[in-house]
Amino acid sequence: MLKYGVTRRLSTAYQPQTSGQVEVSNRGLKRILERTIGENRASWSDKLDDALWAFRTAYKTPIGCTPDKLVYGKAWHLPIELEHKAYWALKQAKFDLTIAGDH
Repeated sequence: MLKYGVTRRLSTAYQPQTSGQVEVSNRGLKRILERTIGENRASWSDKLDDALWAFRTAYKTPIGCTPDKLVYGKAWHLPIELEHKAYWALKQAKFDLTIAGDH
């Protein structure tokens, strides 16, 4: 944590209003979740994993990286990046993608 200039601060458990940063994080996560679920608010629990993934992989200016990179030390690939890499790997191997799609 010192590498990134992050200082540790203690706060009271179960009272996020005592820490401004916790409130900012909760507000950001809530905003992502609201946009993810749209009008059907009953399905929020189904979309929670997607909202958390979006929150954890989004660049945060105060820490200078994504929360996942801060915790795990590496950036995660987006699903579309993995799909793109897999497509080009198949293309380089000269597989016929139309035949593969039929099976």
